[in-house]
Amino acid sequence: MTKFLAALLPILLLLPLAALADDHPTGERVFEMRIYTAAEGKLSDLMARFRSHTNHLFVKHGMKLIGYWTPTEGDEAGNTLVYILAHDSREAAKKSWAAFGADPEWKKAAAASRQNGRLVAKVENQWLKATDFSPLQ
Repeated sequence: MTKFLAALLPILLLLPLAALADDHPTGERVFEMRIYTAAEGKLSDLMARFRSHTNHLFVKHGMKLIGYWTPTEGDEAGNTLVYILAHDSREAAKKSWAAFGADPEWKKAAAASRQNGRLVAKVENQWLKATDFSPLQ
């Protein structure tokens, strides 16, 4: 776990996110935190791809956007994008990611964004379950 991730988790727990809570009768809702280390000089290109293509496709394939962050200090500043998605369950996440990866619109956007080299050098992924006292369930 990076220093940035360790610093980010307590901040996320303090955010007033109750307004984002949805009804999830299965009680299996999970959150997926992803940390992308951009290739040298490519963070702005990576964020442009999210802004112009990826976010729309996440929603299209059933993923709920919780938030996006970039570190403001430390080794991760200037080259890291952190985001959290919510899924109804791990199985729903698996289906959403499969549909996203197979989407022709995603394949086209990904290929176009890589014309000048790869945007991402490293991806870290962490699955999170809300505690019973979390304002975001």
